[in-house]
Formats: sequence, structure tokens, C-alpha cells
Amino acid sequence: MGFPTILIKAVKGTRDLLPPSTAVWNHVEAVARAVFRTYNYHEIRTPILEETQLFARGVGEETDIVTKEMYTFTDRDETSLTLRPENTASVIRAYIEHRLDQRSGVQKLYYMGPMFRRERPQKGRYRQFFQIGAEAIGSESPAVDAEVIEMVLEVLERVGMSGFKLLLNSVGDHNCRPQFVERLRQELKAVSSQLCGDCQRRADTNPLRVLDCKVEADQPIIDRLPSMQDALCDPCRTHFTAVKQFLDDRGIAYEVRPRMVRGLDYYMRTTFEVVHGALGAQNSVLGGGRYDGLAESLGSKVHSPGIGFSIGEDRLVMAVEDAHKPVPLDLFIAPLGEPALRHASVMARELRRAGLSVELVEARLKRAMELANKLGARFTLIVGENEMTAGRYALKNMSTGEQQELTRDEIAARLTVAVN
Repeated sequence: MGFPTILIKAVKGTRDLLPPSTAVWNHVEAVARAVFRTYNYHEIRTPILEETQLFARGVGEETDIVTKEMYTFTDRDETSLTLRPENTASVIRAYIEHRLDQRSGVQKLYYMGPMFRRERPQKGRYRQFFQIGAEAIGSESPAVDAEVIEMVLEVLERVGMSGFKLLLNSVGDHNCRPQFVERLRQELKAVSSQLCGDCQRRADTNPLRVLDCKVEADQPIIDRLPSMQDALCDPCRTHFTAVKQFLDDRGIAYEVRPRMVRGLDYYMRTTFEVVHGALGAQNSVLGGGRYDGLAESLGSKVHSPGIGFSIGEDRLVMAVEDAHKPVPLDLFIAPLGEPALRHASVMARELRRAGLSVELVEARLKRAMELANKLGARFTLIVGENEMTAGRYALKNMSTGEQQELTRDEIAARLTVAVN
């Protein structure tokens, strides 16, 4: 007696990306690569696994990511390893390890790939999710902040997103933020009992994280808490004013959100988010900011200020997917019989080498035409004994119904012109 077969499914919070959706993913990534190239950014690929201490020190031991969401395990040599929950810390680790600080100019790096956090799965949010991000390392200039923001908005616009909003803030630096945090801690003592359980814990361990709370019932209380904008020291205020001026010069609209702090401890000075109403309550498409002390916290002997962002690719694809038109099949070839199949296979190889997308299916003529229509083919080509003997083939335009008798060489030329 056999055992019942158990259907194995994707792990909760993960998913398979299937066509035609993968065409949208490829389009988004191709657009991002093209934009990064115009700003002189170059790709970096870091490991999916890192030592756990990298994220504890880099992201912050009291952040939700480190305390609740990381996938961490002990390797056979007793090393604690973690699937990367974000990539900025990994990029800075690579920057330090490979002495990129010895290279001239600002190091402009971008990445694409999967990240892992054990969050509650919901619309557009998964436990294995994908990010497109970039980091500019080696400059404190507010002009770099504005250029980074400009670049990421260019990516959004080129992939077809509209109706989004840029939110902006400054969270100060090591000079002015400690005093603000202490003031915030004191203010929270009077109201923390009215907040959610997480915020009651954060009120003592990491008060800034309270400002990042997404619980709707807590928002009226949070809105009455002190604002970092009122606590900025003169250098931070001057820096933030310059960032806004550079954005104004470019005609980039933004809204200052005085209590926006982002969820990672390494941020300082400029922080930003882009939100989109079509994504529901969890409406953030991307976030970023400046992290001037991160490299030093990870062991760098060289001051390496930086700023970057990460786009939630899952959520970006969701926002633009409906407007994306799939790329149609250039040619469907229907060979009639075994000799025609062999002949058509060689023709298909030649046409594919010319850059055309070709599907080749041996089927009865009626069935072949039905398949060509379902696949959205622009043209169909019937190859039978008569066509092979005459050396001329009937190429049919599926949208107009027009049919032409063409030689083998003429087919490639005709299709190349028609599809470009």
C-alpha cells in the first residue's frame, strides 16, 4: 500500500513569479539599470548570507528587524548567520573589506536582489521580497542627497508610475539627536501606557522607533510628540535647507514630515520615503536616507559618509503592472508534417539569431492559427511541402489579415522592419 502524496507548496510568505508578470519585473529592472548608468552608478552583488553581527551593529539591536524579523541560524562552526534583511549594511561591509575608500571620487553602487524578513504576509509584502537600491558613499554634500532623490524618482517615472508623493525629513546627527531622544523619552513617560505594546517597549529602549509606529490608534498621540525639526542643530538645519533648495531648483515636489524617522538606526540627517495611494495602508514604495556614521560603526578607520535608498520591487511592480503591455511574439511558424518541421526548425534558428522572437509548433492548420492568436503573434508563417518546393512562404499579418508571398531572405528583412 502506497503512502499518500503530499502536495508541496511554496513556503508561507514566499511566491513564484510567473509569466507574464516576470516580463514586468524584467522591464522594471532594465529601466533601473538604464537610469543608474546615466548617473554613473555601477552594480555590486553581495552574498545573501552575512554574519548576524553585521545587522545587529549596522541596522540596530533594538530595531524590529533585528529583534523580530531576521532569519538567523547557527552554522556548523557555531557562527551565527543571517539571511540579509536589507542590503545597505552588506554594501558598506564590502566597501570596507575591499578598501573602496581608496578609490577616487564618490563610490556609486547599485544592487538588485532578494531580502528576507519574517513579517506578517500582506498585500505587496512578503518574507522573501526584492529590492532595487543604490548607495553613494564618500560625500556629505547636500547636492548628493538631492541627486540621489532625483535619480530614484526618475526610475519611478520611467517605469510608468504616477501619483506618488515624496516625503522628506532630517533626523539630525550625533550632536543634536541625543538631546532630542532624551526629551522624547521624557515626554513618552506620560503617554506610553496609551500606546501599543511595541511602543511601550520602544519608549524606553529606542524612543525614536515610536515615531515610526504604523498602528493607526497610536497616531493621534504620536502627532503630539516633539518634532525633530524643532531640535536640529545649526549644521543639520543648514544641510537640510540646502537639500530642499537643490530639490526646489529641480522642480521636485516634496512634503516635509517632521516625525518621519524610518525603521533603521543608521539613518542621520536626510531621510525620505515615496508613498503611493494605490498600495493601500502599507503604501510605501521606497525609503532611504543618509548614514554618515555607518561605516565607522562597522569598523572603518576612514570617515565614509553616504546616502542611499531601496525600492520595494514587489510593490513597485504591483503599482505599474496593470499599465504594462506585454511584448508580443514576433512570429509563429506552423510546419505541416515532419519534413516541414525539419525545414522550419532551421528557418526559426536563423530568424532568432536575427533578434526575432519565434514560436515553432507542429499542428494542424486550424489548430496552429488558434494557437498563434492565443499567443498574440504579430505574424504567422505556414511551411508545407508546396512552400518548400517553391521557396516562397505565406507570411500573414495577424492584425490586418494581409498576406505576402516572400522568399526565405525576404522574411527576415520584412519582420525586422515590421517589429522595430
